[in-house]
Amino acid sequence: MIGETLTSEGRDTLAGGGLPPLAPDMVRDVVATAADISLMISPEGLIRSVMVNPHHPSFGQLSAWEGQRLDEVLTPESVTKFRLRSEGLEPGRGSIAVELNHADPRSFEFPVRYILHRLPEDRSILMLGRDLRPIAEVQQQLVAAQLAMERDYETQREMETRYRVILDVSRDPMVLVSMSTGRIVDLNGAAGMLLGGVRQDLLGAAIAQEFEGRRRGEFMEAMANLAATESAAPLELVARRSQKRLLVVPRVFRAAGERLLLCQLDPADVVQPVSDELLNNLARLYHEGVDGIVFTDAEGTIRGANEAFLNLTDSSSLAAIRGRSLADFLARGTVDLRVLIDSVRRTGQLRLYATRLTTDFAGQIAAELSATWLDDREHPLLVLVVRDTSRADTLRRPIPATGVVDEPVRNVMELVGNSTLKDIVAETTDVVEKMCIETALELTRNNRVAAAEMLSLSRQSLYVKLRKFGLLNKDE
Repeated sequence: MIGETLTSEGRDTLAGGGLPPLAPDMVRDVVATAADISLMISPEGLIRSVMVNPHHPSFGQLSAWEGQRLDEVLTPESVTKFRLRSEGLEPGRGSIAVELNHADPRSFEFPVRYILHRLPEDRSILMLGRDLRPIAEVQQQLVAAQLAMERDYETQREMETRYRVILDVSRDPMVLVSMSTGRIVDLNGAAGMLLGGVRQDLLGAAIAQEFEGRRRGEFMEAMANLAATESAAPLELVARRSQKRLLVVPRVFRAAGERLLLCQLDPADVVQPVSDELLNNLARLYHEGVDGIVFTDAEGTIRGANEAFLNLTDSSSLAAIRGRSLADFLARGTVDLRVLIDSVRRTGQLRLYATRLTTDFAGQIAAELSATWLDDREHPLLVLVVRDTSRADTLRRPIPATGVVDEPVRNVMELVGNSTLKDIVAETTDVVEKMCIETALELTRNNRVAAAEMLSLSRQSLYVKLRKFGLLNKDE
């Protein structure tokens, strides 16, 4: 039908436009592939034929539309739009574009943009349509994204308002500082009063310049180290503008990929309760004491340590050792750690446990450990006081000049002049070996498995030596 109409008398016109004459079947194929959907509508409004582009199969089979009225496959508003647009359409006066929504009895709706052509033979209308569903889907996605952005924007405004109200009404002076620039990002009115300025003047100012005798790099490093230390004493500073002595407690956090420093300010001249004097003294001892202090959990994982312990182990910072096992710093590793934890859990305390510490650079130093078990909390802690004994060991003599001498050592001394050096060395080896085994058994509370690991012996070898030195009971 379409091929016959287009090629009856319009063949010369098409040829005059530079197109060769086309057979009716070829014209039908050209029309079918030129649009996603093509309809031929009779003057009475009936659908004579429907052609769907074979390369656009999403419409499915629409052959059931043929013979129906066009009004039956359009939504009511599209019916009105089609009638208004097609009334002024005349042959030879160009085409008209119109967007229509189809309503199929199978309960789906899709928009199509049609180009309407009035044919001169019988005033039929040729409708060449382009599927608008992809564009409609993109538009829906854009609308949904816009709505989501508006909701996020409203949520952000709400959260910012809450944050601003809480910061302004808070009685605690607080300052937010950027870790990358060292400049003040935000502060409340209470902090501005202590620093001696107003919020507008302090925003963007370098925090180090607001205190006497402080440089930016040194100040930010000190604040970061203080924030990484749990239960650290506040840093006492003098505000440059107000000349007030302030106590600063920093906290580091991350927001939107940026590290921020929250500084809580307090006047240093506020009278402190008497009970705080002990806490301050203990805090000073922890940070400035000569003996290392380490806090670990029940498994020996380091939770905190003071500067003296970092010096003993040549560690760069607390962050470098926090979360590591204490066994990493003991020469005998897990053997020492297990002996420590088992003994302290059993007795609550352990005094003068001799061992060797391993530094981060594979060095070793002699040390004595004293341990205390704190089990009065939900998560018990092991507290160790570490003392460097390497200097004391160099001053000690193997055999004292005066005083009581152990019996094994006396027996070795009596061999001098009565036996050859070879026999004396052999006897001395047995004495030292026996003393080491006895010491290991004493440290492990007679736990022979742990003692064998401490001495790097197999259990069979340990039992052989126990029998050799008479350290086994008769019934064993």
